[in-house]
Amino acid sequence: MIIIASPEGGPPRFHVSAEVAAAAEAVSAPAIVGVVVLAWQNEPWLATCVDSILASTGVRVELVVVDNGCRPEDLAAVPDHGRFRLLRPGRNLGFAGGCNLGVGALSTEFVALVNSDCVLCPDTLRQLVSEASRPDIGPVMASVRIADSPELINSAGNPVHIVGLSWAGGLYTRESRSSSFDVTAASGACVVVRRSVWTALGGFDAEYFAYVEDTELSLRSWQRGWAARCVPTAIALHHYEFSRNATKMYLLERNRLMMVATLWSTRALIVLGPLLLVVELLLAGHAVIGGWGRHKFRGWWWLWKHRAHLRARRREVQAQRTEPSTVWMALLTPDLDRQVVGSPALTWLANMMVRTYWQVARRFV
Repeated sequence: MIIIASPEGGPPRFHVSAEVAAAAEAVSAPAIVGVVVLAWQNEPWLATCVDSILASTGVRVELVVVDNGCRPEDLAAVPDHGRFRLLRPGRNLGFAGGCNLGVGALSTEFVALVNSDCVLCPDTLRQLVSEASRPDIGPVMASVRIADSPELINSAGNPVHIVGLSWAGGLYTRESRSSSFDVTAASGACVVVRRSVWTALGGFDAEYFAYVEDTELSLRSWQRGWAARCVPTAIALHHYEFSRNATKMYLLERNRLMMVATLWSTRALIVLGPLLLVVELLLAGHAVIGGWGRHKFRGWWWLWKHRAHLRARRREVQAQRTEPSTVWMALLTPDLDRQVVGSPALTWLANMMVRTYWQVARRFV
């Protein structure tokens, strides 16, 4: 309520009630974003990461650090200034479970996931929150850059192949865009999601443990009509080290198959069945030659043992989907990047064959 008083001989005075003043302050107040950072084993950049998050401008930050089994000395390097909460689940919950735990400890309108080896520019979270506040938008990622060469992209959105393979989009190229753009999958290295979207999607499936969970969440967001986006001017510097080991390949392959088995429609699985079978045989051979064949077979065994979870998960995801397969699967690509295959000649041959197959098959999904 606004009361206008006109004292005798003087100009009118305007008195704003406490309710109106509070409402005006709420409109102008910066958004509150809850940030989750996971700490596991060696975390030499954790303190720098935390400092950069707390130095964010244009937003108010509530920070949660989840100790998934971090070295004590790396945790001790983070200043104990009372500006973040430390959660200790007592065991390694993986990226998926750790993020779910961290988000569950927050009650903010926006939630952000930031890798512990990322350093954010001051305005990054504000830009991501601004984009994520739109009602038709789901996960919004930063422009993830190579920390030692900030002009080079680490990920500007991750392409997803029709057989479920995914990779860092735009790796080692320069960013020339200044406006936000759609991506097939938003990288979980630095991403903001509205709380309502995160809740509707149910967060991550904890069974993924690590790898592919951000891709799976993005595709489910597209299936529900919320676009995944990248803001190229919101920069996260990533101390990126690409590595492959048997355990990582086990999780990548296992989780890729879990994603395809639960997200792809029945018609898509039938239409793509021959291609999926050929890819599995080729990957199994590659795994044996590369020395991680046992881990590839271990992934198949895990999927078989957890078939009840896959069936339940598939029923849930397919029931929640609001977009037809012809719409969201148009985001998938039949072309593999050279970084996936390695050989330029093999990449060209594989892409030519799969592209021809997909031109015909996509009409029936």
